[in-house]
Amino acid sequence: MARTKKIKHAGKFGAGFGANVRTKFVAVGSKQRKKQVCPFCNKPRVKRKSAGIWQCLKCKKTFANNAYYLNAK
Repeated sequence: MARTKKIKHAGKFGAGFGANVRTKFVAVGSKQRKKQVCPFCNKPRVKRKSAGIWQCLKCKKTFANNAYYLNAK
């Protein structure tokens, strides 16, 4: 079993990709998995449905924005 304490969900790649690539993957992946703040109702309830498609779980609005995480305005 791979040790994934430091590399979190990038552990699925194993040693073949190198530490630098896995570190960058964790940085982007942890941002996109967080609940973002909705631009319509200002609640932290937005989840990423697919690349560039976001949905607020509070007001049920679906909208398009950046691929991995919402713009910080």
